[in-house]
Amino acid sequence: MTGPLYVSVSGSGDVPPEVSALAEEVGSLLAEAGAVVVCGGLGGVMEAVCRGAKSAGGTTVGILPDTERSDANDFVDIALPTALGESRNALVARAADALIAIGGEFGTLSEIGLALKIGTPVVGLGTWELHRRGEIVDAIEPAATPAEAVNLALRLAKGG
Repeated sequence: MTGPLYVSVSGSGDVPPEVSALAEEVGSLLAEAGAVVVCGGLGGVMEAVCRGAKSAGGTTVGILPDTERSDANDFVDIALPTALGESRNALVARAADALIAIGGEFGTLSEIGLALKIGTPVVGLGTWELHRRGEIVDAIEPAATPAEAVNLALRLAKGG
């Protein structure tokens, strides 16, 4: 692989300040490591991760659900309107060398599932746990801190 790693960050569009702070730190750490940050381009976790990345001089990509670039949060460098609605979650998952899920609702869960389906590693920071027939499925690599989430995602993105 040549060029930077692309790490998608998934999470809710409306989050409490503590989740926003986690996402902002993740964005900053990803940018410091030279990764391109990809997200859904709107508010909440998406805005916070982009804000963090921009504060560290990083590049951000927002894959938007509707048709207007102007819908992107103020910290998105490259806004890609799709007119796909929630189906754009598949593109957020596909664009990634690894995905970090922070908190999240059902949209985040869909991005986790799509990433796992196509073989993209997923790191979770306070996000969903998966169970099948009452048994835990160890498909999401858990992280306790933003630094741990970023380090895991970068290592897994490189095939480690």
